[in-house]
Amino acid sequence: MIDLSCEVAGIPFKNPVVMASGTFGFGREYGKLYDLSKIGGISGKGLTLHPKAGNEGLRVFETPSGMLNSVGLENPGVPYFLEHECSYWETLDTVRIANLGGNCLDDYIQGAILIQEDHDKRKALGRVAVDMIELNISCPNVKEGGIAYGVKTLAAQEVVRQVRSATSLPLTVKLSPGAENLVEMALMCENEGADALSLINTISGMKIDVRRRSSVFRNAYAGLSGPAIKPIALRMVHQVAQHVNIPIMGMGGIVSATDIIEFIMAGAAVVQVGTYNFMNLRAGQDLIEGLEQFMQEENIKSLDEIRGIL
Repeated sequence: MIDLSCEVAGIPFKNPVVMASGTFGFGREYGKLYDLSKIGGISGKGLTLHPKAGNEGLRVFETPSGMLNSVGLENPGVPYFLEHECSYWETLDTVRIANLGGNCLDDYIQGAILIQEDHDKRKALGRVAVDMIELNISCPNVKEGGIAYGVKTLAAQEVVRQVRSATSLPLTVKLSPGAENLVEMALMCENEGADALSLINTISGMKIDVRRRSSVFRNAYAGLSGPAIKPIALRMVHQVAQHVNIPIMGMGGIVSATDIIEFIMAGAAVVQVGTYNFMNLRAGQDLIEGLEQFMQEENIKSLDEIRGIL
């Protein structure tokens, strides 16, 4: 028998395949295509305290082996999510992760407090909608002149510390590949009480329209994802895994069962799948089936046998 089960921050995952934030909505649309109870988990659309309209102009552009996105965290806001989406999340037999962003420290804190309060109310009624918070520190920090919290360790430290104090839910911190010192950032998160780490987020990129002589995006730069970034993501997951004692959710360009195996071998506890959801609308289902087949062929009984073997 093949055992695909994993654990992150005390939460059991039936398998290591988690849908990445911003690529799966809150699951409703994909749930019409295949049974979401088959996947390990869902990290929902990135949320901010208040609704955001997102960026103007073109938002997505296909690139060789990947895509650029400049969505700008369009989302309905935390209160709307709790009122209108969590009733659906309660019905899902998979791990549910709320991705929380913010433009200032207070936004992060208040968002976490609202999610915690809602969780406590539902739990008292014997219901659960959110199992974990994924703290996205790659959002622009307006009060720091536009520098992302995810770049400066000291700037990010207060965010992680305050959110950790605001919630008792398991907390994973999503790291930016643009961090000045990724290992230092990861160690800080662990020291401040993070239960896990998610990495990597998209890599800053650009596309120029040579006929219009301008960037195709209003904000000039956008986030690169997909198979093009996998070697970088794999290297960063491996580097961080050598220095922290908390589990890692690895992501970046995963499109096959062997990609998943690579991330597990590099030290990831589970993986998150993003861009592949746009390439294959049944990505989660297909990846799990492919993973089981690979493990059978290679006589791997459990992912624990190969986790972090490099």
